[in-house]
Amino acid sequence: MSLGWKLHLVADEFPDDGQQTPDEEWIEHALLRGWVPLCKDGRIRGRDRERKPIGYHAGVLFYLDNQSLRIEEMVQRIHQAQARIYQAVARGGPAIYAIKNGGITKTWPDA
Repeated sequence: MSLGWKLHLVADEFPDDGQQTPDEEWIEHALLRGWVPLCKDGRIRGRDRERKPIGYHAGVLFYLDNQSLRIEEMVQRIHQAQARIYQAVARGGPAIYAIKNGGITKTWPDA
């Protein structure tokens, strides 16, 4: 079933599912292609090295606020927040948002 998303998987872009690729590298790779990065590691918002490409490219990144969710729950949360995600992307960046149960919250900068 299609939910109206176009996905670009890290595994399709980097060997070993990107496990040996620094976060700032795959983030910049995505931003240079006009993609919106999505991850499960909310710690990125607090690390200058990973935020640098988001600031430089005025990008927007989203992360799931709960890394323990089953894949079905992850998809459900992301899809339920679709309209808010589109609005945040349209506003532009730089910005990092948490995808939470029930919506999104801006966590960087000035969250």
